[in-house]
Amino acid sequence: MAENGSIQNVPAKFDTCLELPPLVNSHGFWSTITNDRLLQNTLPDLELQMTVIFVMSQAIHYVLKRLGLPKLASEIITGMILGYALRDSEGNPRDDRLLTTTSQEILGTLSLFGFVLFFFMSAVKVNIKMIPNSGTKSLTIGIVSLFVPFLCGTFANLLIGQNLIPSEKDTLQRVVLLQSFVAFPVVASLINEQNILNSELGRLSLSAAVVSDITGFSLGTVFFFTKIYEMNPQRALVDIVVMLVFVATAVFVLRPAMLWMIKNTPEGVPVKDFHVYAIILVALAAGLLSNKFDLQVFFGPYVLGLAVPDGPPLGSAIVSKLECFVSGIYMPLFVTTSMLRVDLTKSKFNDLSKCNLILFIVTYVAKLFASLMTSFYYKMPTLDSWVLAFILTSKGTIEIALYTFSRDMNILTDETYSLMMLGNLAVVIIVTLFVKYFYDPSRKYAGYQKRNIMHLKPNSELRILACIHRPSDSPAMINLLDAACPTKENPIVVYVLHLIELVGRTTPIFIPHQKCKKSLSNVSLSDNVIVAFNSFESSNWGGVTVNCFTTVSPYKFMHEDICTLALDKLTSLIILPFHQLWSNEGTVEEEDNMVRALNNSVLERAPCSVAILVNRGYSGRVGTSASSETYLYSVCMIFLGGKDDREALTFAKRMSQDSSITLDVIHFVERNNHQVEEVDKDTRWDQLLDSEVLKDIRYGSSSAKRHVLYAEEVVKDGSQMARMVRSLVDDYDLIIAGRSHPEGLCKTVGLDLEWSEFPELGVIGDLLASAEIYGKASVLVIQQQTTGDDDF
Repeated sequence: MAENGSIQNVPAKFDTCLELPPLVNSHGFWSTITNDRLLQNTLPDLELQMTVIFVMSQAIHYVLKRLGLPKLASEIITGMILGYALRDSEGNPRDDRLLTTTSQEILGTLSLFGFVLFFFMSAVKVNIKMIPNSGTKSLTIGIVSLFVPFLCGTFANLLIGQNLIPSEKDTLQRVVLLQSFVAFPVVASLINEQNILNSELGRLSLSAAVVSDITGFSLGTVFFFTKIYEMNPQRALVDIVVMLVFVATAVFVLRPAMLWMIKNTPEGVPVKDFHVYAIILVALAAGLLSNKFDLQVFFGPYVLGLAVPDGPPLGSAIVSKLECFVSGIYMPLFVTTSMLRVDLTKSKFNDLSKCNLILFIVTYVAKLFASLMTSFYYKMPTLDSWVLAFILTSKGTIEIALYTFSRDMNILTDETYSLMMLGNLAVVIIVTLFVKYFYDPSRKYAGYQKRNIMHLKPNSELRILACIHRPSDSPAMINLLDAACPTKENPIVVYVLHLIELVGRTTPIFIPHQKCKKSLSNVSLSDNVIVAFNSFESSNWGGVTVNCFTTVSPYKFMHEDICTLALDKLTSLIILPFHQLWSNEGTVEEEDNMVRALNNSVLERAPCSVAILVNRGYSGRVGTSASSETYLYSVCMIFLGGKDDREALTFAKRMSQDSSITLDVIHFVERNNHQVEEVDKDTRWDQLLDSEVLKDIRYGSSSAKRHVLYAEEVVKDGSQMARMVRSLVDDYDLIIAGRSHPEGLCKTVGLDLEWSEFPELGVIGDLLASAEIYGKASVLVIQQQTTGDDDF
């Protein structure tokens, strides 16, 4: 910075030679191998630099990711290594052909262009409506985490900067301001990498980060214009007027125009590419305008991005166009080229460096403890409070960009810049490792209470969480719930969770529809689902209570919403749709592996029992006729033994209480089952529990009712049982089975889950869900709640 502390700084100058016309494309490798002119062409030079950067960063990340470090740390270390490798002890380039000053300018221009698009894309993902809808906790934590470190850093600056010249004091105040920011994209990236986006702590972190980010951005703008006004009041007024006009244009002209685009786009149809490209072009023009009127080049794109309606169809379309190229290519280049500016060989640990180090520590500790104390004030758990504090003190790409822009404008000295970049690397490593190893959101799902169907008290309400991916899942789910015999004496409470993939926004949304609140979206994407289940409730008045919810989140984090809702509502059963969609003709129409991964995640973590419903595409009842007017819904329960089969049988017994349902319980027994003395103690206990749950079916109390039949089938191995199971698909509407069975059973020999197509369904479910079997029987596979005590 200049001695007068103004922002009119003279950038560092260097001499370079250019050939005109410029040499862009080479004539080929073989034509240039003899005269060594290949790297004098800018395009091969740029391609070589990008190749070196990507290969080195990927190699380093291959090692560091095993320690739990993010890719950002690998990119920072790559820039440091290249910087040292290409400079001698005096800081001069070792080779005048690779990463020369001119080539670095080209690479830096390209990476800066990518950062502008990244900043615009990050703003598009922000749901600006979160700020007025944020709770008091989020608002307080966000504001405190910004202003407390700023005030502490300013006070420390007054104490330690008394002997410094005015320009150095101004540099220290810039350091305080930069260190106080909480960048929303950085926080979102961290919690996304740590797979805690849908956890309660992740949502709170995002809400607080949005508040702090917008407030800090406004504070930084005011600080910047204050410095301009001190130097040139007339120029500052012009810049302020231009800024206000642009913000007003974005809010009152461009946003309504984008809403008009959405309104005129038919539902389910993507936005026209012309509209998407036009908005991206306006964002680039906004960056040019910002740079012209003394604003940072990212100011205009950021404001425009906030004005873009997030999510589908427009926000998601813009993100899908930019995400891969910007995040995968431009940003690694930007981080690495920024680190190339770090040159510790020329750094001097003088008084200014000492003051910078002190301010870095003071502001970081102040932010950490400000967030921590605020969390304690709201009575958050101690570990969660510490993790939240570390998340809000995280640093990343945004801080690197702010440091780099300040250094290029000579606001920060080279020594200060190098020190802050190294501090940034240290914070990235410490925060990531702390969050990774000290916070596990799944620990709250640990089963210490029995939350399953078997252990419900007689005539108590059955609480079920029914998950819906698409409206076409509703009829089959309602048909199953209707067969569960809901009555006033045995009511069921259904929590319907409509699962929608998060696209084009960063923050997940959870909407409870039963509350009389206006949702964050003007049009509910769950209207069809809500109407269908409300109609089901009305037709079973007094026996069914329905509460509908919608969650919009990435599939890889969606299990958090499912398990959290099941835990909060004390449900006994979660019902998930199978990942394959069947047609009425018995063929697979659609297969979604993301849904399959979600089902596996829920099976691993669920705080209660879980069922997967395989709908064969036929939702009617095809059972035998009891009279000329009544059709029975036929259900088959396949019983092999084990806790999952006992849970499934308990659910089947409940269904049999409906007089319009027939239940056949087929118990497969081994031919040599009389050799009880050869089995161990655990197996004998398991067989005793099986006999107890089968007793009323086998010996009369339930069998005395109409439409309940018990049969034993003796089998010698898995192949014989498989043939018998497959023969049942045309005889029933629904076949129920348990997911897992005791190991070492002769009746499952040859049916190894490792060779199954769908291990999540178990051996029986895998047989019945095979595309090779044509039948109209749907399949319900049940897994009993996994607890620390699985004896029952």
